[in-house]
Amino acid sequence: MSGSLGRTPESLKASGRSSEKLSLPILQGKIKRDPDGYETELQLIYKQFKASVDLFQQQAALSFSSVGGIGSDPSVAKDLGDRAMFLAHVTPFYPKQLAEFPAQLTDLLRTSCLAMPSGLRNQVAQGLILLMNRKSLVIEDLLALFLDVQTIGDRNLRKLAFSHIVQTIRKMSVTDPRHKGLQKIVISMLEQEDETKAKRALVTLCELLKKKVWLGDRHDRVAIAICEACFHASPRIMVSSLRFLLDYENIEDDDDSDASDNDDDEDSKHESHVVINREAVYKANNKGTSSSKKKKQAKLQRAMKSIKKKQRASSESSTSTYSPLNHLNDPQKYAEKLLSRLQTGKSIGKTSERIETRLMMMKVIARTIGLHKLQLLSFYTYLQNYAKPHEKDVTQILAAAVQACHDGVPSDAVKPLFMQIVNQFVHDRSRPEAIAVGLNVIREMCLRIHDLMTEELLQDLALYKKEHEKAISAGARSLIALFREINPSLLVKKDRGRPGGPVAKPKQYGEANVFTDVPNVELLQESDHESDSDDADEDDDALELPGSDDVDQELIPADCGTEEEAEEDSDDDMNNTEDDSDVDTSIGGDEEEEDMNDSDDAETDSENEDVESEEDDDGDESDSSAEDSGSKGKANGKKRKIVDFDANLLSADTSLRALKRFAEAKSEQPSLDENDGILSNEDFRKIKDLQAKKEAKLALARKGFKVPDSDQLSKKRVNPAKLEAHIRHKLTKEQRMELVKAGREDRVKYQSRTATKQKKVGGSSNKQKEHQKNMPLGAIRSRACRSKRTRKMKSKISATQFRGRKAWK
Repeated sequence: MSGSLGRTPESLKASGRSSEKLSLPILQGKIKRDPDGYETELQLIYKQFKASVDLFQQQAALSFSSVGGIGSDPSVAKDLGDRAMFLAHVTPFYPKQLAEFPAQLTDLLRTSCLAMPSGLRNQVAQGLILLMNRKSLVIEDLLALFLDVQTIGDRNLRKLAFSHIVQTIRKMSVTDPRHKGLQKIVISMLEQEDETKAKRALVTLCELLKKKVWLGDRHDRVAIAICEACFHASPRIMVSSLRFLLDYENIEDDDDSDASDNDDDEDSKHESHVVINREAVYKANNKGTSSSKKKKQAKLQRAMKSIKKKQRASSESSTSTYSPLNHLNDPQKYAEKLLSRLQTGKSIGKTSERIETRLMMMKVIARTIGLHKLQLLSFYTYLQNYAKPHEKDVTQILAAAVQACHDGVPSDAVKPLFMQIVNQFVHDRSRPEAIAVGLNVIREMCLRIHDLMTEELLQDLALYKKEHEKAISAGARSLIALFREINPSLLVKKDRGRPGGPVAKPKQYGEANVFTDVPNVELLQESDHESDSDDADEDDDALELPGSDDVDQELIPADCGTEEEAEEDSDDDMNNTEDDSDVDTSIGGDEEEEDMNDSDDAETDSENEDVESEEDDDGDESDSSAEDSGSKGKANGKKRKIVDFDANLLSADTSLRALKRFAEAKSEQPSLDENDGILSNEDFRKIKDLQAKKEAKLALARKGFKVPDSDQLSKKRVNPAKLEAHIRHKLTKEQRMELVKAGREDRVKYQSRTATKQKKVGGSSNKQKEHQKNMPLGAIRSRACRSKRTRKMKSKISATQFRGRKAWK
């Protein structure tokens, strides 16, 4: 037989064969060094491989019923795996001789995968991976095969095939455009009715989306396929798809937290935009009494927190708000179809859905409505069945209700659900936890739809601010703070707070703010105008009145005089002092206003006649209200020019005239279109810095918060945990023990004082050393005399003492 195969003793000796069996690893190394000299040995091993395949298939047909595959002769499977790996390594050196080998190995794994033992499956799969890496096999055929073999119950093979598919597509996405064609294969397998294959295809798509390989508008069909998997015939596929859509944003947060270096760089960049006046910091630490210093320091801390919170929200808006639901072609149809399946309560198997599955469907529908601002009015009616305090996971249901609210929904459609939450959660006989959750949900719903609240209901809910429970009082105070910003007229006078500008009014249904210019470009124009007039050192001192678009969203200090008055004040101030501060000095004015009584409003008329006060040391603030000017003149006791004060008083008394003068001054300013109309990157960077300084001024000048716009609210996911703020949940025994152990970490072990002394090391104490000292001679003699007298006295007493009658007498 050796002659028929063309073998010679020299070739067998060169191949390293000591007996009838070849040493494949040694032969493999020699073939890689000299492929032409070992072609005969290659043909021999290739024929042995074919024979091993035929023998394996015959044994598999005979013992097909065995569970572990070929159990009678394991050497056949071992020889087959060794020869398959050998041929996979040397295939690139013999492309013509082994042209059919990749197809044969692929057919072997496809047809006989179930009959193979686990070790042989892994060897054949590794051989196919090696052939694909050497470009001897087409990736499309191998991808479909590896998706099929993952359905077998072999854990090692499933892990190997899945990791290879993900890594291969990830590498191809950088250089090879063929990876887009692989999407069709995976998506077509997801659409099949076979549950196991569809599950593996869904897992593959989700992993590639989490790895940000098939992410973005170019791969929108991947996100659409995952969303459409919610309507799969298999309940397991539907639940997996729903869970991925809900948890995707949490996965994004985890990925962002892993990149600590990038976060540190971003934080350092954001911190550069936080601008706090040096003068305000100096006053908070060095000026005034101890109580006033504490108030000023607390005010600075609140300002810093609010500024950082806004900057953090703006930085996270571009990354953490992405969801696969953004790529839906017809979100209205998708939400209606999912709601119809939820309302029927029946799946394909003619059984009702579990409460967990229905809850996930509610949250996906609400998320879709919020992202795309859909009109799905029947969804709010459906939520009324679950908006009850005794329902399981009611906080998540209420979070879904809040998520589904936006300014495009008419208030009449949400009013029944809103009133049911009010009646079911917020009443005197309800538990404190339910009242706190109800108040928080009411606040979030009114934040999105302002017309839901009525005056009588708001005044009733505001009374809960006096409750002893912190969660209830905090919820009521947050509701009052919200309506101070959006509609103060619904509150009673004592809850409206100190007026700081025009009274805000809620938007009407369908009303929207339309930008006619670049946002905040007026800040750049003002800074350029001041720099041209050689006032660059005071470019951030005056707090300008925002445009009409911002009036409905934030409270504005009433210091909006005309340009001419501001220039006169700045010219007079330059003659006296120089101010190098960056923030408006209205902090001191606010602190003085807090200490003054409400009787200043009645004294403004008398102060208009005989006011004699000097200019302020700060001098860079143009007073626009009679109350501010009167209070400062009374508190500081300094003189002010009569002309400037009368002009400011007139502008404060006639707020309409002040607004008209501001509009005329704004119209007189040259627009960007008159110059060139083009903003550079430096201009946008400067606008960003000026906006940060303006936010710092507003944060220092007032309390409260700025109401976010509807787009930010729709993109941001509602966290159910925030609806339970300040609520103390009952701890389990394990949690209590963890708290106890955490408090004992820095505490030393308890020991008695005697035990501590016994373990003492380092010599005797000072008290012991005193007993070992030699006493002076006088002390020694005195002690001897005292002891002698004591003994003499004892002997004298004992001699006269009666000891009883003797027994022998």
